[in-house]
Amino acid sequence: MNFDTLEFSIDTHVAIIRLNRPDAANGINMQMAHELMQLAIECQENPEIRAVLLTGNGKMFSAGGDLKSFAAYGEQTTAKLHQLMSYMHAAITRFANGQAPFLVAVNGVAAGAGFSFACAADIAFAANTAKFTMAYTAAGLSPDGGASFYLPRLVGMRRAQELMLTNRLLSADEAKDWGIINDVIEADDLFEHALTQAKALAQGPTQAYASVKQLLVNSYQSSLEAQLELEANGMAAMSRTSDGKEGIEAFCQKRKPQFSGK
Repeated sequence: MNFDTLEFSIDTHVAIIRLNRPDAANGINMQMAHELMQLAIECQENPEIRAVLLTGNGKMFSAGGDLKSFAAYGEQTTAKLHQLMSYMHAAITRFANGQAPFLVAVNGVAAGAGFSFACAADIAFAANTAKFTMAYTAAGLSPDGGASFYLPRLVGMRRAQELMLTNRLLSADEAKDWGIINDVIEADDLFEHALTQAKALAQGPTQAYASVKQLLVNSYQSSLEAQLELEANGMAAMSRTSDGKEGIEAFCQKRKPQFSGK
């Protein structure tokens, strides 16, 4: 698959996606949003993909929405933004809800929707030089990309309010302390560190990972009894999979399991 705003490759069952508009701060325009949606569908439907890694080319991860392209829409801005966000939100939904673990390596500034993508990750790493800011209200806009869903869950309501209303700039270390990312890595080592983690997950029980992801999402809206029922159903379903059977057998035989993702 060839794209103009993204670079895409597959390495050992890991889909590697690089935002590739470095001269425009990897800003998300209509084309990038559409290409992200196409790639998210590919990652969801391609059985060879068992982990997804998103990062950026250049000095920035993403400045969020490309405001210059928004301004060029003139009187069509409102309709065009609905279209762009439909593409982008479809991408985020598929990355977040897909079976494959979704990892983000924040290589530089993550603002606006760039910040939102980091929040939507199952695992997120950041370069020690990275910065995070919501940025939306600085342009008279409000959050998108799932920020209002993920951020309160990651950092709590008070901190989410502060980040969204004041556009406070967080360092990578602060983002880790606040629970937005998992770890801070030296900039030169970031991609290889994230890829190593992604490859390890890509060798794991993919369907079990998908069950974990769904259970965690449901935990915010389920009662204890309902969540226990979901856990029971999930455990039973996983025991029927090839990987579930392999995992149990390997444990009994005291060997390392060889998961197929099935």
